Amino acid sequence: MRTRTLALSTAFGAALLTAAALPATARDGLVAAPPARADEGPVRAAELLAKVTSCSQVSRGKFRTDPGAAATVPVCGLNGAVFWKADLDVDCDGQPTAACNNKTDPWFQPDTRFHQANDKPLNAEKVPYVVVPGAGSLWDYGSAGVTGGTVVAVVYDNKVEYAVVGDTGPSTTIGEASYATAKALGMNPDPRTGGAESGVTYILFQHSQATPIESHGAAATLGQALAQEFLADN
Repeated sequence: MRTRTLALSTAFGAALLTAAALPATARDGLVAAPPARADEGPVRAAELLAKVTSCSQVSRGKFRTDPGAAATVPVCGLNGAVFWKADLDVDCDGQPTAACNNKTDPWFQPDTRFHQANDKPLNAEKVPYVVVPGAGSLWDYGSAGVTGGTVVAVVYDNKVEYAVVGDTGPSTTIGEASYATAKALGMNPDPRTGGAESGVTYILFQHSQATPIESHGAAATLGQALAQEFLADN
């Protein structure tokens, strides 16, 4: 399947969908890119959650939300998407910033699995991104049509935040997103004490890619279109 992409036009400074790579339903649902905040676009959190009430498991086993916890979280499949329901641990990895550094986060790493257009690591304080489990015996994200820049609808507390896949973590744990994602969803973004213990739904739109990966406008605009397509197809 062709990758569904969104590229930013430097001439106009606006996010544009690559029409040739998107189905008509997504192209017809294009709306302007909003500010970087949760609840973006016409698709409501309740509409997305209504589509993920049951799970057709696609992972070969279940994941832990934290090391030592019971393995209870499957990766589930729908038309054009995979999803899971878990907690949200705050990831500060990437470029050091005032909020994300080795003093504010004892687990800080100055790199991310996927890099921005200039090959620098992502900025967790500014870029809403999601961490997916590294490829392993339970599930291989690459084989599932997921890669760096894949668009994710993160749903929590009646809010929707469109993010990108930006990093990978241990192959047996799940439920992690960047400082910017947590903040946009109204959570405490502190990597030591913040996040959410449960109630977070991650819907990854397969074979999609926001370009450049660090542009929240690109992710939000493409996410809005793909969310409408997701509702129509499931």
